[in-house]
Amino acid sequence: MSEKQHKPEHRNRPTGEAFMAFMRQDWAPRDGDLPPLTEAARYAASRRETVSAAFPGERLVIPAGGLKVRSNDTDYVFRPHSAFAHLTGLGADREPDAVLVLDPVTGEDGAPGHEAVLYFLPLADRDSEEFFADSRVGEFWVGSRPTLESASAELGLPTRHLSELPDAIAKDTGPGGVSVRVVRDADREVAVLVDTVRQQAGLVQEDQLETVAEADTQLARSLSTQRLVKDDWEVRQMEEAVEATATAFDAVVAQLPEAVRRGRGERWIEGVFGLHARHTGNGVGYDSICAAGEHATTLHWTRNTGEVQEGQLLLLDAGVETDSLYTADVTRTVPVSGTFTSAQRRVYEAVLEAQEAGLAAARPGNRFKDVHAAAIEVIARHLLEWDLLPEGVTLEQTLDAEEGQFHRRWMVHGTSHHLGIDVHDCALALREDYVEGELREGMILTVEPGLYFKSDDLLVPEEMRGIGVRIEDDIVITADGHRNLSAMLPRTAEEVEAWVQAGGVRSAR
Repeated sequence: MSEKQHKPEHRNRPTGEAFMAFMRQDWAPRDGDLPPLTEAARYAASRRETVSAAFPGERLVIPAGGLKVRSNDTDYVFRPHSAFAHLTGLGADREPDAVLVLDPVTGEDGAPGHEAVLYFLPLADRDSEEFFADSRVGEFWVGSRPTLESASAELGLPTRHLSELPDAIAKDTGPGGVSVRVVRDADREVAVLVDTVRQQAGLVQEDQLETVAEADTQLARSLSTQRLVKDDWEVRQMEEAVEATATAFDAVVAQLPEAVRRGRGERWIEGVFGLHARHTGNGVGYDSICAAGEHATTLHWTRNTGEVQEGQLLLLDAGVETDSLYTADVTRTVPVSGTFTSAQRRVYEAVLEAQEAGLAAARPGNRFKDVHAAAIEVIARHLLEWDLLPEGVTLEQTLDAEEGQFHRRWMVHGTSHHLGIDVHDCALALREDYVEGELREGMILTVEPGLYFKSDDLLVPEEMRGIGVRIEDDIVITADGHRNLSAMLPRTAEEVEAWVQAGGVRSAR
């Protein structure tokens, strides 16, 4: 007997004909007005043209992904795959199990191109059992979904029922026919469907699937690399995300006394930021780091279970994600009591100097890795001046990539990463396009050096142990340099102290 047959059914679901007839009757007509084409969809159409030019004559399958079980019959909040969202304009929790297919066509001029078609599960009729009985997708349970017509109007592309997807993928495949690529990590079931089509069409044998998967990887890499340079709409989304994040930071600073008073203050701070993120956007773009005291020396401290106490530093690394899924990623380190100790200020100002150096290197023509090189040189110089590096090691020696890097004991991470629809955006881009790549107008990245002195690090002077500082801003590369999107938030030690002392009210800058 199968596992499915063993699974008990706890819901009492009426199925009688009389009940079914009763459920179908006397519903007011649905609103038949179609939504306008969204601005996000207009920009997505241009992005699809870029993808089409890169893969002429091939069928491209980009799934949104499906719901993921959190526990038993409870799912995580759905978030579409980034490539899908980027190429459709759908964000927030839109549309589980949907699949975008770019189907190869020949234009009137004879040039190769693609027709984009969205396959998804549309709103069910009220005479269906799904309408009231399906707890995962039924309208009674999760609300209304778009119709094929409304989704087509909103996105500016043809839409079809998800049940038509297998035939659409298999159409005209075979030796000498259309080849297919799929974004494999987006939806395992769709990837298996594509592999099955490939085998049935004689395009590949089962023992050759690994080779075909490399072609899929090339598609995913291309879609990721395409996002390195943001269009105007994406830049505006990032501006909105950062502005909302700045407001949430103000709210956190205003709540510092309450976080101290209530106990388990890191959770209080996480909740305050999350409230603003959920209210102004889709939520947080990643798990917030609300690290007080020693916890700030743990780079990805997301447990947020600790106390917030007077005299400590609070490192808050958090970002609001817009409904379009573009996220900010900002860090500020603030003195809980409103004033840095001499040791705290010493570390803070060293990190700020390093950030200024990194920001100065963020301009067109420089390479991405130049930002880190500029910042880390300042970090290494301060560590050398503080006699923390091994005896006899020079600045040049510790900066040597092969034989040095002693400074990384206190700053393990890189200074920068691309930012956008993913907090670590464009992660599949090759090293030559990312780390070694040239900075270009429209790129959005973070600049975030830090110093982290653990409380049990015996190489560090006692007064500096347990101090962790990171300062992070989000910038967009411009024609002649960069623009700091998060410049509205205080950065200098004096500005930060004034900000905390004013209860989160920023002074005019």
